[in-house]
Amino acid sequence: MSGFGAGAGGDGRAGVPVTVTHTHGERVTVAAGGTDLMAYVYAPDPVAFESRKPYAHPLRTLAGSVVTGYRPNDHRWHKGLQMTASHLSGQNFWGGNSYVHGSGYLPRHELVGSMRHDAFESFDVSADRLDFTELLAWIPNSGEEWARERRRVALHSVDELSSSYVLDWSIELTNTRGAPLEFGSPTTHGREMAGYTGLHWRGPRDFTGGQVLSPAGPSTDEEMMGQSAEEHQWIAFTGEHDGYDGQSTLVFAHAPGNEDSVHASHWFVRSEPVPTVAFSWAFFEEFVLPPGGSFAYGYRLLVADGALDVDGVERRLAAVPW
Repeated sequence: MSGFGAGAGGDGRAGVPVTVTHTHGERVTVAAGGTDLMAYVYAPDPVAFESRKPYAHPLRTLAGSVVTGYRPNDHRWHKGLQMTASHLSGQNFWGGNSYVHGSGYLPRHELVGSMRHDAFESFDVSADRLDFTELLAWIPNSGEEWARERRRVALHSVDELSSSYVLDWSIELTNTRGAPLEFGSPTTHGREMAGYTGLHWRGPRDFTGGQVLSPAGPSTDEEMMGQSAEEHQWIAFTGEHDGYDGQSTLVFAHAPGNEDSVHASHWFVRSEPVPTVAFSWAFFEEFVLPPGGSFAYGYRLLVADGALDVDGVERRLAAVPW
């Protein structure tokens, strides 16, 4: 186990110390102000059916409120914040039951793949941030390698005055299969408005029925479901916690340049029956990655105490340049 201390916040206002603890072979934890803000777990999950892959859970606000769900009884394979691929050339890198057109969701264990942590290419802790690059292999159930991923995760801009911080997550994926990789979703396979795939957040149970916000103002999950990310660069989700009087807001934003990536993105968002948001890269249409081909996407998650309005979201996003 190794620990690292850091100094003041990135803008110099808050002076919130940041500590990074790496439990080698298992997880990376980031703390500030006496709160563990994030645990990034890369040790293999015990249950193959849940699609073994790294995840970030718990995520907490600076005040200590938990804003991710883990193995909820409705979807045991939902684990905080994860990179996923619900339909990839016949394999399920999402976890759990696989959608089969005409038959619904079936427990097809032989279709569930995994993402294997291979190494940290870099691991940097500076005065106000953790920034690491992780190398992963995407492995179908049959065991051979289909793709290699270079993933960058950075937690930074911890700000005491706004009681918020930023988590950036980017992916560069290369097809090493020797055959095309076909990326899709349940919607591309026949289930309407179920286009979930890509980076996925599962909220805690008490966020069920939470408020969805877009740049146009308060919205609903039904209104935002399937909306173009090019038209709506960010969406926000505010939930109210059980046990005490308090709310938290998560803002999901696309990095500049995502619109030029291999395929257009759309939002997958539900407030009920489960709180969830995904940056879907294959909501309505499949795309094909040829052998040796690569694609890249970048994402931002702003985690804040309280209920933010549109002005509050945009002020905080503008304060933290990409």
